[in-house]
Amino acid sequence: MITFVSEKILLTNIIPMKKIMLIIIACLWITISFAQEEKSDNVKTGWTFGALPAIAYDTDLGFKYGALVNLFYYGDGSTYPKYLHSIYYELSTTTKGSTLSKFYYDSDQLLKNYYLRLTASFNYIRDRAFDFYGFNGYNSVYIPEYAITDSDEYLTRMFYRLERARTNVSIDFQGAITDKNFRWIGGFGYFNYALGSVDIDRLNKGKEEDEMLPSVNVVPGLWEKYCDWNVIPEAEQNGGSFDLFKAGLVYDTRDNEANPNRGLWTEAIISASTGLLGSFDKGFSKITLTHRQYFTLWKNRLTFAYRVGYQQTLSGTSPHYFEPYMASSWPGSAYSEGLGGGRSLRGILRNRVVGNGTGYANIELRYKVFKTVLLNQNLYIALSPFMDMGQVFVPYDINTDNVPAAIKDDWFTTEEGLHTAAGLGIYVALNENFILAVNHGRALDKRDGTAGTYINIGFLF
Repeated sequence: MITFVSEKILLTNIIPMKKIMLIIIACLWITISFAQEEKSDNVKTGWTFGALPAIAYDTDLGFKYGALVNLFYYGDGSTYPKYLHSIYYELSTTTKGSTLSKFYYDSDQLLKNYYLRLTASFNYIRDRAFDFYGFNGYNSVYIPEYAITDSDEYLTRMFYRLERARTNVSIDFQGAITDKNFRWIGGFGYFNYALGSVDIDRLNKGKEEDEMLPSVNVVPGLWEKYCDWNVIPEAEQNGGSFDLFKAGLVYDTRDNEANPNRGLWTEAIISASTGLLGSFDKGFSKITLTHRQYFTLWKNRLTFAYRVGYQQTLSGTSPHYFEPYMASSWPGSAYSEGLGGGRSLRGILRNRVVGNGTGYANIELRYKVFKTVLLNQNLYIALSPFMDMGQVFVPYDINTDNVPAAIKDDWFTTEEGLHTAAGLGIYVALNENFILAVNHGRALDKRDGTAGTYINIGFLF
């Protein structure tokens, strides 16, 4: 089976999400009510792969379309549902220029008599309208009306956006210490960022005059204001590049990586840039702590899962554009950045919670409501209510000396607190490893936005 879908399709601007979610849930329950006797698992061997079309529309970014293929190799099937090799590639774009190209390869079959796992990845993301809400959570004032067209305070839909391109390559290894459950991590990566104001002329192509966006020279957004005030240092305003080395420890007892029913997965990682490669030459280091645990409440049916994490700069000062990046032993999503959005705090604005030290938690119940074998493929559908939360504990040090005193309080406060969202996820899984996820979350504080609906591949954790 070949699957075509975008890794993240944000559908908020298409049609009301409440109606979409209600329709999906109703259809699933109708399917369940007519389902016949559940069939036993069909063990897979050799290579498996196959396809889903995907398309979305955004007023400012245009139509989004793309394709991905995820191939799994199971050998003789003796390790199923654990794969021996996984190869993933995605290419997606929009009609107005936002692009994602992502590749990764994962295998622990390099040395037959010793556990050594290789994960190699490449990501290129060009986002014509990248979310930017400042730093330190609620310390940066968010006024949604500035970007809402029919608001009396409307300025521009691009007020909280900038244009950003990120390219990164990495090669990571994991090796056994006592056994393959307790492992060391080592790796190397290279990152390059290019930043600038949103290309308004591109976004205005094909629009009626009354729909056109104002130039950033006429109506500057938050990014332009921060640059003008030098809150964003001049040396970092165009982006930069740097090396990044990774070292750490992992303890992993999950029964199945793609969809764990029991076990835990915890890791401690130190990431450090030497400042010797690239344009950013100051050097810095960060520590990332992540713990995930899974409990079987009803065998093969109901699982309780949670994740808690914390990341903080240990030494030096990382460039502001790297602050949202969340380190992990697994390449996972290309969009694993910042707290907020489909891969961290679902329903909260993407990159809303960015700081020098940030913590977060995700809590889920995963209930497999329907299992069968369809066209020789193992299939199940799961529902998952969830709650996500995060907070900045150590603020990112910014310079506000150049902000006019008369308006400083309009843009910056000393308040920060817990950012919380709740919602529901729907998952369709093929052969235990390929999992299509639809999540809808709602922010519980209007300073974090209202809601978000996301189509992704795989569980959040």
